Order: sequence, then structure tokens, then C-alpha cells
Amino acid sequence: MNKSYWFSLFLLLLTLKPAVAQDSLARQYNLPEIVDIALGRSPDALLAETRKENRYWEWRDFRADYMPNVFLSGTLPDFNRANEPITQEDGTIEFRPVRQNLARVNLFARQVIGYTGTEIFLNSNAQRFDDYERDVTRYTGEPARIGINQQIFQYNPFKWNNLIEPLRYEESRKVYSEDLEQIAIDATDLYFDVLLAQVTLELAQTNLANNDTIFQIAQGRFNLGKIGENLLLQSELNVMEARQQFAQAELDLETSSLSLKTFIGLNDKQDVVLTLPNDIPVFTVDSEVAIQEALNNRSDAVAYVRRLKEAESRVALAKGESGLSVDISASYGLTQRSDEFIDLYNDPENQQRLQVEFSIPILDWGRTKSQVKQAQASYKLAQYTVEQEKINFEQEVYTQVRTFDMLRNQVEIAETADDIANRSYEIAKQRYLIGKVDITDLNQALEKKDNARQQYIQSLSDFWAAYYTLRQLTLYDFARNEPLYVEEGESGMQ
Repeated sequence: MNKSYWFSLFLLLLTLKPAVAQDSLARQYNLPEIVDIALGRSPDALLAETRKENRYWEWRDFRADYMPNVFLSGTLPDFNRANEPITQEDGTIEFRPVRQNLARVNLFARQVIGYTGTEIFLNSNAQRFDDYERDVTRYTGEPARIGINQQIFQYNPFKWNNLIEPLRYEESRKVYSEDLEQIAIDATDLYFDVLLAQVTLELAQTNLANNDTIFQIAQGRFNLGKIGENLLLQSELNVMEARQQFAQAELDLETSSLSLKTFIGLNDKQDVVLTLPNDIPVFTVDSEVAIQEALNNRSDAVAYVRRLKEAESRVALAKGESGLSVDISASYGLTQRSDEFIDLYNDPENQQRLQVEFSIPILDWGRTKSQVKQAQASYKLAQYTVEQEKINFEQEVYTQVRTFDMLRNQVEIAETADDIANRSYEIAKQRYLIGKVDITDLNQALEKKDNARQQYIQSLSDFWAAYYTLRQLTLYDFARNEPLYVEEGESGMQ
């Protein structure tokens, strides 16, 4: 053999090692770090936090309806200067100059009793009238008045809102926890997109160097007459394909890295290098426990109760609008008028008011009955739908537990296959160097090695996606045996 052949063989031995050196300027991340960054600063995390805050203030607005409300209103001043038409004793009209001012102030307090829908109110008001043309001042007012407004045989929105809104608020907080887990799932998918592109680029760079060196060896063997021209051309074609694969791998890595950095909110231009998350957590998941935790923690379980309550509310609304309705308004207070403001509170007179309004449908051609029947049918439909969704929900959790266990086993199998394929390639490479196998056998071993490596990365991706999906479906961390959703007091956000 000539010197060029042995020199080419030496180059091959150097280049057949894994070849991509890490950029010293790149920053290295592992999967938990990427997930933490996504949960802390990604646009999706900020959107989830904003939705949670909006729902909190909606809840506070609802709670305010059941708290005492105090209002102060008035008109200061209501001045009028004009020529007003004044009717005379004989029926004629004279236009007289008028300069008047009317000032009003009213203090009103209101409290709703949600269970009965009763409104209790208390108010105090005063008015002052000034006639500047006649230099006259008058006062009138109600130092105190208390009363109630009560609807009977009607729909009580305060009662039903008090049953539904707490469920809606609890549901929104659990949705927030689920949103965070979805962010973890999405970040994991993007993480493995980059990792797979990173590994593919390493393989492509190594394969390019290997094929280039093999081509040089093939040239040496062709010059010595040991191989035909067809094998030489095949080696040259392998070099061309390796260059195309390397260029595509570079583009794929750049694209996937940009997608990951955009999603997690990483704005710096520094390259990211991801580590292989092959440290698989060891824990067992009992499907019955997983289903129970899902029912305890997930928003779906709360949504089932809320939807049935809303359906009941629509039945109550239809019944309330279909029959006799009575509105009762009663008040008792004190009133007075005087020429001095202070006299409004001296020996005031009693003031009482009672008002009863009623409405009875006489003839509506069955409209109200059909509305009630429609609401009742909708309630039955909601019951059947919720029951089916519960079954589907539990089945989804059960299936995910089984899938998680299966994917854990697949990781072990793929890791073993990756090791076998690497050793097989090393054997084929050595046999090629001593001329025991041809280039076709070496290429097949190389292809199996690369495929096994990529399959191992994909199996890890599937496992970690299943891991975070199981967390999202149950809102439970089985690795730490603790729930991901923790009940918070109302003061959790100020």
C-alpha cells in the first residue's frame, strides 16, 4: 500500500470519533431549567397570570354585591335664572323673573341577603331651596328611613350566583395550574426539538468527516486496483449526501433553537446547548390513586358541578318567569320641613310606605310551560353529558398512567438498542478498514447507528411529554407525592 492510503487511514481513525465541539460562548441548559424559565418569563406564562388576575377581580366584584354598600349622591348646585311662565288666578300666564337654587344630598346604605334576595336599605337626605327674588330659604328632608324590597315567587339571582360563582372562581384557579403544566409540556416538546436537531447535527458533522475520509481511502484502493469505479463513485456520492444533510441539520438546529428561545422568553443572542435528560425519575403510579387525585385537583371536576348548578339555575329562572310574581316594598322613616336646617332633626314626623306589585299570566298559549319544559330537558341533557364526560375523564387518566409506564420501558429498550447499534458500527468500521466488508455494509451499519440514536432521543421526548401530561391531568406530582394545586385564601392576591 502507498503512503497516501495509510495517511487517509490515519485521518479516518481521528474523525470517526464524535466530533462536534461545544461553542465556548454557548450556555448549557437542562430540561428542568428550561421549564422553570418558561414558567417564569414566557409570554404564555404571563398570559396565564393575567387571566388568573382578571378572574380574581371578577370574583372580588361578585363578593362586593353581598357586602354592605354605602353611596353618597347629590346635586350641588341646581341654579336657575330665567323668565318663567307663571299661571295667574284668572288663568292667564305671566312671565316672571326667577332666580332659584335647589341643593340635594342623599346618603344611602344597602345590604342584600343572598339566600332570600331581600334588599334592606337605610337612607338619609336633605334638600335646600333658595328663592333669591323673594329672599326665601326652605329646607326639607328625611333624617332617617329604613326599608326592604322583597321579590316573592320569582327567580333569585343572588341565591344562584352565590352557588355558582365560588365554583367558577375555584375552577379558574385550577385552570391556572393546568395552564402552567401545559407550558411545561410545550417547553418540553421544543426542548427535544432542539436536542434532536443538536444530536442530528453532531451525527451529520461526524458522518461528513467520515465519508470524506472514506472517499480518500476509496481513491487509494481504486488507484491500487483493489476496488471498481462503481464503489469509488458510491463513496463520492455519500460525501455529497453527507454535505446536504449537514447543511440541513444546521438550519434545523437554528430554527428549533429560535422557536425554543422565543417560547420561553429568552431574548439574548447566546446559543443554547441542551443536555440529555436521561435521569429518569423512579416512582410508580397507581391508576386508582391517579384518578382520585384528578377528581380532587382538576378544574374539570369543579366544572361538572358548576354546569349542573347552571342548568338548575336556568330551570329556576324559567319557573320564576312563568307564574305569579309579587314585589313588596316597605319603608318607615322620619320627615320634616323647616326654614332652618337644624330644625329638620327636631320633632320629625313619621313616614310610612307599603307597596305591593303583582303579575299573573292569564293567557300566553303555553309559552311559559314550554320554556320550563325546555329548561328541564336541558338540565337532563347536562346530567347525561356530565356523566359521560366523567367516564371519559377517568378513562383518559387511566390510559395516561398505562402509557407513562410503557414509555418508561421504551426508554430502557431504546437506550440498549442505541448501545448495540454503536458497537455494531464500530465492528463494521474495523472490518471495513481491513477490507472484510464493503462500503454498503458500512453504510448500513452507520444508518442503523444514527437511527438508533435518534430513536433514543425520541423515546426520551415521549417519556418526558407523558410525565408532564400526567402532572397536568392529575395536578399531582407523583415524584414528590404532593398536589400541584394548593388551595389559597381569598387574600392570595391583593
